[in-house]
Amino acid sequence: MLSEFPHALRHLSGPLAVLAGGVVAAAALLLGAGGASDDRSREAIASSGARGTVALVGHSTPQVVYDEVIPAFQRTPAGRDVGFRTSFGASGDQSRAVAAGLDADLVTFSLAPDVERLVEAGLVAPGWRAGPAGGLVSTSVVSFVVREGNPKRIRTWADLLRPGVEVLTPSPLTSGAAKWNLLAAYGQASGAGRDPQAGLAYVRRLLTERVSVQDKSAREALQSFAQGKGDVLLSYECEAITARREGVAVEHVVPEATIRIEIPLARTTGSRHAAAADAFRAYVLSAPAQRVFAEWGYRPVDEQVRRETAARFPRPARLFTVEDLGGWAAVDRELFDPRDGAVARISRERR
Repeated sequence: MLSEFPHALRHLSGPLAVLAGGVVAAAALLLGAGGASDDRSREAIASSGARGTVALVGHSTPQVVYDEVIPAFQRTPAGRDVGFRTSFGASGDQSRAVAAGLDADLVTFSLAPDVERLVEAGLVAPGWRAGPAGGLVSTSVVSFVVREGNPKRIRTWADLLRPGVEVLTPSPLTSGAAKWNLLAAYGQASGAGRDPQAGLAYVRRLLTERVSVQDKSAREALQSFAQGKGDVLLSYECEAITARREGVAVEHVVPEATIRIEIPLARTTGSRHAAAADAFRAYVLSAPAQRVFAEWGYRPVDEQVRRETAARFPRPARLFTVEDLGGWAAVDRELFDPRDGAVARISRERR
């Protein structure tokens, strides 16, 4: 059955893929005209003197985006002599692999703590958040992915707890997306952290009564859903848009209350091709690449593209952030610590 799915669902988290070379092209051919902002981005990128092969290690969901953005970069003057090795998989696994020695020039994970693990290991500079985008490459929101026509009429968080509704979400032990999903569930029930017990009570009911499958990554969870498991998948808004664009018969519902997902991008301190990595990072944050992210359902961090796509990405009525819940250090310690975290204890109850 998997052979019938579009390529985004077939390329889940496989081995390193080599995307070498690149085609020489004039800057005027870059994904259409974009005005003065695009011109400035192109000038900055063209002056980088980039060469070499960039190793990009990332979480599973944006692989389809980079499948387009990398060749587009290689058609620019700065990307002409730059090759790529890419590895995509569950965010936590990928971060631990880099910490253990997997070669990486650039890392993009589904949450900041997976980058901070590399900061602690001396592999990413402490100031990786510097810059106008705050270290982010895109954002998203947690949404409900449902089957076409939404046969179970899933609209609210309360609907997920109805008898007969089967929910899928990946495991928070391996997937950054799973942490975002459960933070959204916790935050909406707790009033953005004001009533922690109410938040945990909701998460307990969700995990013990309604969640049937916990895959390793968001992409694997989407594959399970596409194969017919479950009634609703908790996932990034962009995953639902990607799946529908690739021909999977799904819809998505953005609930009234949800969390802002922040997706980081950082260069490693030991990069052997720092100039090439920095040139690619600059391109990824430029308007042409940010438009590609938007096409695949990611909320852009480039201000120009954000204005262009505002109607496509409306702001939920009650949008909260991880900072509203105490920040990642507190959230990881109190909720997701494998031994003592509240969510870890609830997960053990499932077994």
